Amino acid sequence: MIEVNNLNKSYRKGNIKALNGISFQVNDGEIFGVIGPDGAGKSSLFRILASLILPDSGLAIMNGHDVVKDYRSVRQIIGYMPGRFSLYQDLSVEENLAFFATLFHTTIEENYSLIKDIYQQIEPFKNRRAGALSGGMKQKLALSCALIHKPEILILDEPTTGVDPVSRKEFWDMLGRLREQGITILVSTAYMDEASRCDRIGLIRDGEFIASNTPQGIIGDYAEALWSVVGTPMPALLTALRGHAGIKTSFAFGDKHHITVEKGLLPGELKQYLAGKGFDDVRIAAVKPTVEDCFMALTN
Repeated sequence: MIEVNNLNKSYRKGNIKALNGISFQVNDGEIFGVIGPDGAGKSSLFRILASLILPDSGLAIMNGHDVVKDYRSVRQIIGYMPGRFSLYQDLSVEENLAFFATLFHTTIEENYSLIKDIYQQIEPFKNRRAGALSGGMKQKLALSCALIHKPEILILDEPTTGVDPVSRKEFWDMLGRLREQGITILVSTAYMDEASRCDRIGLIRDGEFIASNTPQGIIGDYAEALWSVVGTPMPALLTALRGHAGIKTSFAFGDKHHITVEKGLLPGELKQYLAGKGFDDVRIAAVKPTVEDCFMALTN
């Protein structure tokens, strides 16, 4: 179990606040996702939990071990995968894995069953230098190295950033299998669509959780009327939408615009308003919110 209570962290003599009294709990055998944009405090939080930097104040306990007082014990029970690829690029795949196994007084053979599903995908390239691997293969090697000592808790800082969609899906499938083996997983991401793969999530902004629940629980709390709007040209359409008094929020959302509207505004009225602005072929439809819509509503 991970227990975090009122954790604070600042940089540059307190001028930059990275974490602002953050508190949460992760249960045993759970995938907990920390979801938020760059600069929200995710990496600072994860580096504290991995005992790499000290908090200014607050408490963080990893399976009963204080990250400050018992940092040596914490490092024995966690596997940490930083956001930036940090393995030895001049060593081969097999040499990197053997090195990390040696650090924890184990061998590849001893814990091969734990990494088998992941490592088998890169084992044909075991003699290739790590620096010559593709992005997806680097992530699989990094995860193998983080798992080789059979950790109780896995800390993954934006593991799928810069990875292609197929590799992202494979990576999350692997995390699901690891959870089935009883490993507690704390993972951060800036990709809102990955939230659905977590048991619970915390939405982070400016070093604070603005919401924490199951993905469906957060979506269930969304109380706004949400519409999608499509027309051409889309940039000009967004500007026109933001000029309507009955529209509360409007954001670009992939190939559509998502808007929240005041009670009483009808799609026909909005179409008529947009037609007056020169947008004749406009499609408006009510849509179900996503985690990203919830995040935008909470931060608006």
